Amino acid sequence: MFRGILDNVLSGMKAGFKAILNLFKHPNGESRMFNLKGSSKLSATLLALILGASVFMAGQVWAAKMVKDPTTGKMISAPEYGGTITFATTRFGGVDHVDMWFHHHPGETVAGVLEKLGIMDWATPRDIFDFRTTYKPLSLYTGHLAENWEQPDPLTMVFKIRKGVKWQNKAPVNGREFTAYDAEYNYHRYTGTGSGFTEPSSYWKANLGKLESIKATDKYTLVFKTKEVDPLFLGAAVVNLNFMYAPEVIKKYGDAKDWRHLVGTGPFEFTDRVEGISQTWTKNPNYWDVDEKFPQNKLPYIDELKGLIVPEPVTRLSLLRSRKIDFLGMPAGYGQITSMDQVMSLKKTNPEIVLEPMSYRSETSWVFNTQKKPFNDVRVRHAMQMALDFRDDGPFDRFHNDLADLTPQGFLGKGFIGYVTNFEEWPEEIKQYYRYDPEGAEKLLDEVGYPRGADGIRFKATMHYSLASNRLEHDQIAVEYWKKIGVEIKLEGVDGSGYGAKLQDGSGQFLAFISGYEWNPVGQMGLLATVVDSPWNVAQVKDPIYDAMYAVMSAAQTLEEQQRASKPIDMYFNNQHWYLWGGRVPQFHAFQPWIVGYNGETELGDMDRILIMARLWIDSAKKKEMGY
Repeated sequence: MFRGILDNVLSGMKAGFKAILNLFKHPNGESRMFNLKGSSKLSATLLALILGASVFMAGQVWAAKMVKDPTTGKMISAPEYGGTITFATTRFGGVDHVDMWFHHHPGETVAGVLEKLGIMDWATPRDIFDFRTTYKPLSLYTGHLAENWEQPDPLTMVFKIRKGVKWQNKAPVNGREFTAYDAEYNYHRYTGTGSGFTEPSSYWKANLGKLESIKATDKYTLVFKTKEVDPLFLGAAVVNLNFMYAPEVIKKYGDAKDWRHLVGTGPFEFTDRVEGISQTWTKNPNYWDVDEKFPQNKLPYIDELKGLIVPEPVTRLSLLRSRKIDFLGMPAGYGQITSMDQVMSLKKTNPEIVLEPMSYRSETSWVFNTQKKPFNDVRVRHAMQMALDFRDDGPFDRFHNDLADLTPQGFLGKGFIGYVTNFEEWPEEIKQYYRYDPEGAEKLLDEVGYPRGADGIRFKATMHYSLASNRLEHDQIAVEYWKKIGVEIKLEGVDGSGYGAKLQDGSGQFLAFISGYEWNPVGQMGLLATVVDSPWNVAQVKDPIYDAMYAVMSAAQTLEEQQRASKPIDMYFNNQHWYLWGGRVPQFHAFQPWIVGYNGETELGDMDRILIMARLWIDSAKKKEMGY
């Protein structure tokens, strides 16, 4: 650090001397001669001028290397171009192709190559929205491939496509302009409603099922017509999973599965992929977009983004510690740190590594099968919650190193501002069931007809969890507390496919699951409505009161109506206790101190994560100073 400052000062002094000497030159460039010995006053004045100019110039050189991040107010090293960011992840998309028509997981890797009509506004002040969740408020949507949009009536949306956006200069597209006809082709393909497509992607039915038609009326205008009013339709249309593929690629190859054929409009191009080992993105030299924070700068900053598949968390952490990788976190694949022990160890051994928390749901909650005894009785479900000690400095708080948010939430996470009521404002008759009260829990179990037997056990049940999860010790704490009220829970791990089957087929009795989710309030609540008939009604809820409340929520014509309907159904959900709250434990992004521009953000749209990497840069002086 000191060497860097000294270099800047010396450089400034040199510039200062040159500036002063230029003052004493004839117009023809010859030096003027002064007798400095005969004028001590002149000597002192000249020396002061030289030193003052030197310090001023050095300060200018140094200050020019720092800028203020307009979204945080923090001073950071100024953006610079070049270099490679290397990261480690558990997978690339989870499938062996890159075509979103067949599955949504390829979005994890194609987002840097392909783009969508809209995006979240990266220039948003982080005290307004910090991007550390997957929730995307409608108020923060902004144009991307579409410059803007308007809604002339409740069933029509008109998008104006941005002029001058070029496809990457690769065959068979060869750098031509992106148009509304390209967008029309993609939406027709996703929905099976035109351009020769008659079969919709099964995944897209839930996202775009309300569309009546999509039509490009000219080169830069795209018109959506919907069958019914949907206040959240803008999200489905622009920032959901509607990545734009080059029509020429689909027409030539029949699909876009092969990464070698992929052509997009994004900041990166795929240049290498070794299945199961690594993937490389290279800078698109003709990318059209700029940094929203610093609009004078074209994106991306880095020349290359390189990802390594490293399934083992310990190995990923070792690579970070040894500085063989720069980044671990969701924007560059699923590599974020989920173990609090690893977080605390990293803080102790490598305090220079930056850690930023994020959370978009509880990964440590549970769900009851409400159609199976004993969990078909709400009093049993209440008792199971009351037996758990989530108080400050309690067992869960200590286990998660005081980093978890243990305040109760419903299935809709607290980030859904306007849609949910915070725990502090819940009615007391519901709050009481979410506080630690083992005596009250035992009283409820006595009332419902589950007294302690001679062995002290009231009833036994099996709780299934995924062997791939990192939550066993958390669940074991809960098991010990349930044992104190006479409930014996057996933990049984299941592999990925077996666990997924139990979540959907109703065969499980009690399952490790998620809650406090922040994805889509209407979509989430619809998972438990029988009118939706979702395979993800994991609690097997069959409740006509809930169905009626959901019908009101889903039929809302405006956001305000939707939010008014959401709060009662959210509270009804919490009172029925179909899910068991287990706390919201953050995950951590970790990165080297020379990575600049990052503040823990997760994504700019559904799966738009690698677009964040295009907005980060490397502080080359810092990296060199640290010996790399």
